[in-house]
Amino acid sequence: MSEQSGEKSFDPTPKRKADAAQKGDVLRSRELATAIAVLVGAAWLKFAGPWLLGSMQTTLRAGFIWDRRAIDDFAPGQALLAAMLAIMPPVLTLAVLVLVLTIAGSLAGGDGRWVGANALPKANRLDPMAGLKRMFGPTGWIEAVKGLLKLALLGAIAWYWGQDWFTRLFALGRGASIWPQLALAWEAITSLLFALSAGLVLIALIDWPVQWLRRNLRLKMTAQEMRDEHKEAEGSPERKMAIRNRQRQLALGGVAKAMREAQFVLTNPSHFSVAMAYDPAKASAPIVLAKGRGEKALAMRELAAELQVPTLEYPALARSVYFTTRENQVIREELYAAVAGVLAFVLSLKRGEQPQPPAIEVPVALRFDAEGRLDPAALT
Repeated sequence: MSEQSGEKSFDPTPKRKADAAQKGDVLRSRELATAIAVLVGAAWLKFAGPWLLGSMQTTLRAGFIWDRRAIDDFAPGQALLAAMLAIMPPVLTLAVLVLVLTIAGSLAGGDGRWVGANALPKANRLDPMAGLKRMFGPTGWIEAVKGLLKLALLGAIAWYWGQDWFTRLFALGRGASIWPQLALAWEAITSLLFALSAGLVLIALIDWPVQWLRRNLRLKMTAQEMRDEHKEAEGSPERKMAIRNRQRQLALGGVAKAMREAQFVLTNPSHFSVAMAYDPAKASAPIVLAKGRGEKALAMRELAAELQVPTLEYPALARSVYFTTRENQVIREELYAAVAGVLAFVLSLKRGEQPQPPAIEVPVALRFDAEGRLDPAALT
């Protein structure tokens, strides 16, 4: 029923998620980015704050020191520039740190990839009707409820923080020295930011699974989409057949002539193929015209069937000849008897007889496995 109605009831595959990420649909949480920015800013103000306060102190002291040269060469622009240059390094350090960590959080949501599509302007964001639909649709209501809950949580945290700090903050300005009061105000700001960042981290921990669930539901697939993706991954039968034909053509490119001259083919039964012939006028023993393994071996078998060349399954003998003899080379003397028995059988077939397949014995010292390793019995 779900297949007929096109119901999206299947979880998204890794390919579906990767394709969506390339189009800009990645797992993202604004709450996480906000929490990272506030937490990093609070930590920086806590540990690097004295650097900024020291720069401010130096700038203020220089601004309130006057002498005759300052009056004669009055240059407010230069003084303002010097003040900005003194404060700029700590401020830029904070800005770069927040930017880097925010980007790192976004990359983590995008499976470690930079999604350039997210940085491009989107026309649908400028459509007033689409904006109203988002505001008054389900997403808008969800965001509104989230905003109220965040406001309530952060407001409660700020109120709890203020119970401990309001009395001391109201006393600021009554001291004799300004720097202890600035230090107290700085400590109050950093403590408030840490408290608020704890609430933001809690919100992010709740929002991240929600965003994951929403994206997962958004990317769910129908049965037809699952079949299409599987077909694309596996390849259509026509495409696989074309690839197989191409592989066969490549495999047989150098052995077609040899197969036409072959008298028989030894197989293992499909991993190895060895095409052989015996012509007393050319050599005193059978010659290996062509040999192959894997795809080439299968292609040789198919071509042998087309040319009506006898194909004989003698695994031990096929491996022995394959690993001991090169192409266009006579076989080893130890294999004469075994190959002669096969050759006599093939010649009988060509005369129209129906002999029984011969029993072939391969010398123990020339027995190999499929990887070309000698039989353990041959090593004893």
